[in-house]
Amino acid sequence: MDYMAQNEMKKRGYLNEDFLFFKLKDQKKNEFEFHYHDFNKIIIFLSGEVTYIIEGKSYRLKPWDILLVGRNDIHQPIISPNVPYERIILWLNPNFLDAHNRNDCDLQNCFSLATERKMNMIRLNKTDIPSLKQTLDDLEEAINDTSFGYEILKNSLFIQLIVKINRLFFGMDIKKKLEDIRYDPRIEKILSYINNNLDNTLSVDLISEKFFLNKYYLMHLFKQETGFTLYNYIQKKRVIKASDCIKKGMPAGEVCSLCGFGDYSTFVRTFKKEFKLSPKQYYKAYISTQ
Repeated sequence: MDYMAQNEMKKRGYLNEDFLFFKLKDQKKNEFEFHYHDFNKIIIFLSGEVTYIIEGKSYRLKPWDILLVGRNDIHQPIISPNVPYERIILWLNPNFLDAHNRNDCDLQNCFSLATERKMNMIRLNKTDIPSLKQTLDDLEEAINDTSFGYEILKNSLFIQLIVKINRLFFGMDIKKKLEDIRYDPRIEKILSYINNNLDNTLSVDLISEKFFLNKYYLMHLFKQETGFTLYNYIQKKRVIKASDCIKKGMPAGEVCSLCGFGDYSTFVRTFKKEFKLSPKQYYKAYISTQ
């Protein structure tokens, strides 16, 4: 496979390391577009004025809020340039986490549960913060160390952190309403419907009829709440699903049908526009990273 194809695969955010840890602080106007990753991501907010939009839901963050951004979740931070923005970001390799699962304990459970609950934020009690902060400090120190057994220590502290975050999320009171979360319940239901029916017909007319909304109002409301037109969101989600199928080695023709594309040429054109690679090139690029 050529260098260009390998480079494109890396640009899409495929993670080869076990995990990556970033502690960042900056004060500038960061213009982030809506985007997604091919891995799960955890954001621990430390300071600043930031609202995070994840799949149509807006989270206005407070210090020590934790965000669980699942693989393929479309998200965008809205950052005030008036104060420094400080955060810890963890990129998680699913293969590494899966290798440490034991006795039906899935370390990625918090992400699947976040999707099920339609809730991506953990707001900590004050009593939970010191323990989490200590684990993060220990992990950061281990990452910057090269003494005997440093990699074993680093990985064990990372697993410890993931266990803690899962426990915190499982222990949340899901009935408690948080004033810093804003969303439109109609759009939440529409997003669920779209993501569960990507292989079926999904037209504006069909969705407007199903949810009893005027189609022009629906298009306006959807763009306002998600940052996408309805058509572009559907196509984005279909092509993301298609990329997962291609990585499993499924034939492109079968993927085209499974992901709801009307015809093969539309599928290939949309895929190349998103990934800068044909389905065949994409599969070869993925295999080369394994």
